[in-house]
Amino acid sequence: MLIHPWDAARTDTEWQQWLAAHDFGQLAVNGPAGEPPFVQPMHFAYEAGAGEHGEVLAHLARPNPMWPALEARPEVLLSVVDDYAFVRGPWQALPGAPPEHGTPTSVYTAVQLRCTAHIVDDPEEKAALLNRQMGRFQPPGMSAAAAVGEEPYGRQLSGIRGLRLDVTGVRAKFKYAGHKPEEVQDRIARGLAERGEPRDAAALAAQRRRRQEGRPGGSAG
Repeated sequence: MLIHPWDAARTDTEWQQWLAAHDFGQLAVNGPAGEPPFVQPMHFAYEAGAGEHGEVLAHLARPNPMWPALEARPEVLLSVVDDYAFVRGPWQALPGAPPEHGTPTSVYTAVQLRCTAHIVDDPEEKAALLNRQMGRFQPPGMSAAAAVGEEPYGRQLSGIRGLRLDVTGVRAKFKYAGHKPEEVQDRIARGLAERGEPRDAAALAAQRRRRQEGRPGGSAG
């Protein structure tokens, strides 16, 4: 992923706060020699307080075909992308240039976590991981706690394997035309607001936040 200086996260706090509000991504695992990687969509729970860059908790079905590849090569990548939208060409036209000379592009946030994967098969550890992960998604009391040998989930533990991903590196990109003249950035913002397609509001909010935090006196945290 190419990251220009103007698209880079300004602080670790920026990408950590963004990731804390997200819980679905794609896990890429190296495949066998000569084969493409496995790419697994999955829910996850990111915990910033564990290790240097944090920790990711997840679980997948035991029959998933990626397990042998993951055991052979535990260095993986978790990719999370959101707040994206298509930017129409005229919105990007430089000041004084014809609208049709503007270059269409996309805006988005992407965070890629390089991780070392640890498979969790011990039943007690697996139940604890599940309870931590579920605490990320729903209020307490909505589902019974997972416990070995207890209903309703004890018998289902054997059908899954837990995943604990130690984050060893992070690449974060906030692509919102931060290097463009203010006039162009204003036009992009107006275009997103006026078009109003399903993903435009989130992209507009991300663009506005980046602009505000990049101005003198703006908060980067």
